[in-house]
Amino acid sequence: MTRILVFGKTGQLARCLAEAGQASPEFEMTFLDRAACDLSHPASVADVVNQWQPDAIINAAAYTAVDQAEADYHLAHTINGEAVGHVAIAARELSIPLIHVSTDYVFNGEGSAPYQETETPRPINAYGESKLAGEIAIGEIAPQHVILRTSWVYSPYGKNFVRTMLRLMASKYELNVVDDQIGCPTSAGHLADAILRILPDSPASDRNVTGTYHLTSPDAMSWCAFARRIQVAAIEAWGTDWSGADCKITPVGSDAFPTIAERPRYSALSTKLFSETFGFELPSVDEGLRSVIARMNRSDFDA
Repeated sequence: MTRILVFGKTGQLARCLAEAGQASPEFEMTFLDRAACDLSHPASVADVVNQWQPDAIINAAAYTAVDQAEADYHLAHTINGEAVGHVAIAARELSIPLIHVSTDYVFNGEGSAPYQETETPRPINAYGESKLAGEIAIGEIAPQHVILRTSWVYSPYGKNFVRTMLRLMASKYELNVVDDQIGCPTSAGHLADAILRILPDSPASDRNVTGTYHLTSPDAMSWCAFARRIQVAAIEAWGTDWSGADCKITPVGSDAFPTIAERPRYSALSTKLFSETFGFELPSVDEGLRSVIARMNRSDFDA
């Protein structure tokens, strides 16, 4: 049995990892919430990891408040950068693999083709800068690591775009949604399944897979296009009498919704390297939405 220590417990990915772990008896997974290990105090990481003596570490914890990070710059960098470095040190000391989840926001969004791993990151906001700092720390410290950049994560849990759109569609006649930002919506459940799937072929194995990989759904689209797919999936699951079935979704520019932190206009990621290395890719956005909405209660999203 492989003992996995997971930083994170209540976030979307951590909750999906817990579900995936229940279906995989070969893994014994321990999840650390803030009470068990507060990443805003990075010095505590080593003692916690040494206490559990895991065979592998997954870091699914992060400071993810993109706009708030502009004001909480130090805290974001402490959690996403400095603490990640301490996790990397702990993994190195135990000679175990570390899988770390990063973001498309390490890129500036000025491209027009899916970003490859070889392209130079140029974040345009504090959140992206803090996540890049964590990537750099891992690359410099942990000999056995896989960094997975993903994007636009959604699940049945917590606060995410899918849940927000379903709620708004059910309560409004028309919904304006940004149409000039492009990314790859990714199911946290599919991401969790993939992470556990690559663990047997982790950097601890004979295969040299240490490095950075992009892992998203294969479908790039705007937030508006994503919202329309969410509506279609909800109608398929809940019927045409669902309250949000007739909501009109109207495309607008980013300037209609000013934000404190600048967002990349184009942050689709190429997953070719991941699929060539590990032999599979994530399912489509439509498949992810069907799976997620099937696990939601219609009553929570009806007017």
